[in-house]
Amino acid sequence: MMPGKSNLVTVTTQMRGANEVPPAATSATGQVDAVLNKDTNMLKWQLSYNGLSGPATAGHFHGPAMVGANAGVSLPFTGAVTSPMSGEATLTAAQAADLLAGRWYANIHTAKFPGGEIRGQMTVRP
Repeated sequence: MMPGKSNLVTVTTQMRGANEVPPAATSATGQVDAVLNKDTNMLKWQLSYNGLSGPATAGHFHGPAMVGANAGVSLPFTGAVTSPMSGEATLTAAQAADLLAGRWYANIHTAKFPGGEIRGQMTVRP
């Protein structure tokens, strides 16, 4: 174990239209990589996507929800949603617990798919 790193947890996902509920017929894909500091609940993320049907209209982390279920917005991406982009926010204890338990998903919305064009469940990377 690296000194000072035990409080950092990496969470990641691959976003695809097939992960939407209901599935979105799109070939778009995306990736989110994030690090949560368990001592401060600071979440820092980077995301990228390509092949969307049009410009992204919104992007969020949603939860709590498991794979196959929908949930409200837990944390919006701030500013215009572009690829690539990054952000950070301090989570509540409940948000951090849900994220670490796999109950958050990332979602990118477009005009053609207002409920979300690509989605991916955030999972802890060993």
